[in-house]
Amino acid sequence: MKTYCGIDLHSNNNVIVIIDETDTILLERKLSNNLGVVLDALSVIRKPISGIAVESTYNWYWLVDGLQEAGYTLHLVNTIAVKQYDGLKYSDDKHDAFHLAHLLRLGILPTGYIYPKDDRAVRDLLRKRAQLVQQQTAQILSIQNQLTRNTGHQFKANEVKKLTSFAIRRSIREPNIQEAILSNLCVLNVLASKIKSLEQLVLKQIKLKPEFIKLQKIPGIGVILAMTIMLETGDINRFEKVGNYTSYCRCVNSKHFSNGKQKGQGNRKSGNKYLAWAYMEAAIFSIRFNEKAKQFYQRKMAKTKRIVALKALSHKLARACYYVVKNNEDFDNQRLFSG
Repeated sequence: MKTYCGIDLHSNNNVIVIIDETDTILLERKLSNNLGVVLDALSVIRKPISGIAVESTYNWYWLVDGLQEAGYTLHLVNTIAVKQYDGLKYSDDKHDAFHLAHLLRLGILPTGYIYPKDDRAVRDLLRKRAQLVQQQTAQILSIQNQLTRNTGHQFKANEVKKLTSFAIRRSIREPNIQEAILSNLCVLNVLASKIKSLEQLVLKQIKLKPEFIKLQKIPGIGVILAMTIMLETGDINRFEKVGNYTSYCRCVNSKHFSNGKQKGQGNRKSGNKYLAWAYMEAAIFSIRFNEKAKQFYQRKMAKTKRIVALKALSHKLARACYYVVKNNEDFDNQRLFSG
């Protein structure tokens, strides 16, 4: 007789439930987040475990990797897609773990993608770079605001990056304001240095896969953004249609309509926030280097807000990247902005 396991994972503990083909509970325990402890608990069951369902929480790496190395079949649960019985009045961690095992037994458990362990570390390094780039942007905006407020002049981002302490002291006479701007500039320079070193480290470790090389021909996408898209996308074939991919990239509206009226909205955070960021970055750069992208953006800007216009452009770029990678075809700028 087969058995099925569900694990409700938390930050400092996990609840494990193992059931048989009749939903009879064979094991129900609350355990510490220790791989050895979990493996010992699983070893109590002498019958073969068909699969283990683990919640896709922020801290699943250690558990999924360890159980896979021990020979178990793992299923990473898409928690957003898991539906509980609507009439359920009471639920706790044991009920949740049982529910995961139950759905696994029925073959209707919604699962996520278990990213290959070998590529995960370098992907997370690029995620750290993205975080530092966002912090860098915050420092630039702060410096721009302070300079404009106190001098009446506007400074472009590239001008801010080239500023020196001497230039700031010459432009700003008030010592306290000088110190405030210099503090931002110090952090900005540290971030720029660290971002560059992370990029060099990534470039030494990986190369673009053949199907992702052509992404660099898309105006706005350089080698680092192409690598970010490659590592966050993973196997493009897991996305059956372009709509599945753009939804995963958070490039589509999360709204529900009926009879022409909005009836609510879905989970806006569903999907990959790093791909969403990458395509927004690509959209911003493409406006500088691609005349047709700039024209598309300006047409959207005339009707809506800047962020919405950028989102529309990022959606276009995500669709283009999907077809370039999926079909191994060249980017067609004319075709992308023809409609």
